[in-house]
Amino acid sequence: MCCGFIMIITHILSGPRMRLLQTILKISPKLPSKSYQKLSRFIHVKDILGTISVFVQICIYVPKTEEFNVWGVMASIFAVYCVLVVVHTNMLYINCVYVLKACFKNINDDLMHIQKLMVNDTRPSCVSMLIGHIKRILLIELKILKKRHLMLSNAVQMMNIVFSLQLLAIILMIFSITTFELYFYIVHWRDGILISFDDPLFDKCLMSIIFWATQMMLLVWICETGKNQAQQICTTIHDLLNNTSDKQVKDELQLFSLQLLHRDNTFSAKGLNVDATLFAAFMGSITTYMLILIQFLIMSHSCDKKSILHK
Repeated sequence: MCCGFIMIITHILSGPRMRLLQTILKISPKLPSKSYQKLSRFIHVKDILGTISVFVQICIYVPKTEEFNVWGVMASIFAVYCVLVVVHTNMLYINCVYVLKACFKNINDDLMHIQKLMVNDTRPSCVSMLIGHIKRILLIELKILKKRHLMLSNAVQMMNIVFSLQLLAIILMIFSITTFELYFYIVHWRDGILISFDDPLFDKCLMSIIFWATQMMLLVWICETGKNQAQQICTTIHDLLNNTSDKQVKDELQLFSLQLLHRDNTFSAKGLNVDATLFAAFMGSITTYMLILIQFLIMSHSCDKKSILHK
């Protein structure tokens, strides 16, 4: 159900998604070549390993189906397509967040470089012209960085709108898959004590749990570190304010600080912040539901035993 919903929303929002990618494309050329290489390695390795993992699961699952027929093959192809859409939608979101994180880091690095170049008015008068020239360059650079930060903040807000429904559905789907497949795996592991299941899907079950849990951890990690990188800019701006005595530079920094206060660069889905708190709640909910399901299973098993004894 979630796969179908994600697939429909993905096709409906293809236009806004392309505009978002074009916006990120306009921002990313400001990154240095070293950052581009790091981005490229991360994105390619992650996407290749993710796609290989999906096809490995398919290879494990498909040979164990009972029989091959036309409708079965069509259903399998459609199921594979749905899963690939979900996985690559999640990967695309992670890639976009990672690029924005690198852009925030680049702004922070430029601000730290400005901090090193910052000069005071207590320098000798013979270099006053040089100091004035440096200050003009710093003011221009601060205005450029402020504009770039505004573009990045707009891109974050755009992402929160474009990917919100898909991201919410992906989180719900990962929660459901992880909970029930972990439950079935534990029941199978306790085979002979609680209940018996057929074997064909249990090797896939564990691999599926690991795959989707990894997807969730990667999603939360990239959003949490991206948010922290955006917040780090605020700290650097305040350090600059404390280290300068020039009125013009201070005014520009205060305007930048005011812009930071009005921009919440948190990655979210319909008000649900994707961060470490969400992951803690995610794990806590899975544990709670697992205990409830296992408790019901034990109770039903004990009731069956009692009914047999009474007979």
